[in-house]
Amino acid sequence: MLAAADADIILARYPLTLTTETVPFDKALGRILAETIVADRDFPPFDRVAMDGIAINYDALADGKTAFTILGTQRAGEPAQPLPDPVACLEVMTGAILPPGADTVIRYEDLSIVDGTATLTAHDEVQRGLNVHPQGTDRRPLDVLLSAGVQLRPVDLAVVASVGQTSVSVRRRPRVAVISTGDELVDIHQTPLPHQIRQSNAYLLQAALRDLGIDAGVYLFVDDITTITTGISTLLSTHDVLISTGGVSAGKADFVPDILSGLGIHRHFHKIEQRPGRPMWFGSSAGNERVVFALPGNPVSTTMCFYRYVRPYLQRAMGGPADPPLFVQLAGPVTFKPELTYFIPARIEDSPNGQLLAYPLPGSGSADFTNLTAADAFVELPPHESLFPTGTVAQAWSIG
Repeated sequence: MLAAADADIILARYPLTLTTETVPFDKALGRILAETIVADRDFPPFDRVAMDGIAINYDALADGKTAFTILGTQRAGEPAQPLPDPVACLEVMTGAILPPGADTVIRYEDLSIVDGTATLTAHDEVQRGLNVHPQGTDRRPLDVLLSAGVQLRPVDLAVVASVGQTSVSVRRRPRVAVISTGDELVDIHQTPLPHQIRQSNAYLLQAALRDLGIDAGVYLFVDDITTITTGISTLLSTHDVLISTGGVSAGKADFVPDILSGLGIHRHFHKIEQRPGRPMWFGSSAGNERVVFALPGNPVSTTMCFYRYVRPYLQRAMGGPADPPLFVQLAGPVTFKPELTYFIPARIEDSPNGQLLAYPLPGSGSADFTNLTAADAFVELPPHESLFPTGTVAQAWSIG
């Protein structure tokens, strides 16, 4: 079997390669930028007034003048209005172009305005260029504003809009299908018989994928080789990624690994030295154009494997960094004898000293998914140790 760390290495060795697509800029929130956005002109594009007040020529103030006749108003969005007289002033609004002939702005709070004359009431701190945002001081034409690889935030979209770019090139999101297999499963719209349960894993995965901005379809197949083979074959022709739950262990109805192999999906690993989630399977087509994750059917195993392995893989495939693990301190001792990597659900809380504390939630095994409603993360405890005392520092993987 494979160690958890070795599984990470193999996953990195077989990345999913996604092409780019062009989308309207106002639909690009959260997407990974695939181009460089550059300034199309100076930022700001003119000498910009930074405060409401009056615009003056500083030389007049330096010569001792403290009272200025107001000869007009320069509003934001209006063409430049020259200062008619170097010893007079114009009222100016924040965001307006600085009137030609003026070089300094005195804010209203430092003025007394009576009968059309503005008199300085505080001028000790006035310097040439005060309250003026000079043209080109932020960025010059062709300066890089956004680099490829960033995940677009609202402020980034504002930058895109500021250069007049109505569409952007982004990394395409993967087309993902979620598959559940098992005769014991019925859909949520059905009433289960005494020997059946409603499927829930697929909806967990669908919601977790939506959290990544991926809309995934959900498909349920009974434990029949022909049905599963036909279904997976069809989905492989239309999707980049398949994520299945169930059918990957060693039971008589666990057909999925052999079916995938028969459909040209090369196995990169099957089974990891971990609990839960030991039977996890990963493979891809030639050239990694199609990727398949076959997860165990127990709900806790499905959840752990997705957040520990699948989510980071998809984040990297979309061009972004994977969420790093948390570093937590066990708030209680944990005993685990098998020489496997142990993932235990835990509630995470802040301690007074700023350290994240993990409170283990042992539960009743990998089928006890209701226990996860109280969990914030899976704490990853390394193999070859049996006792993890209170205070042990470990990695933890958030489950949203």
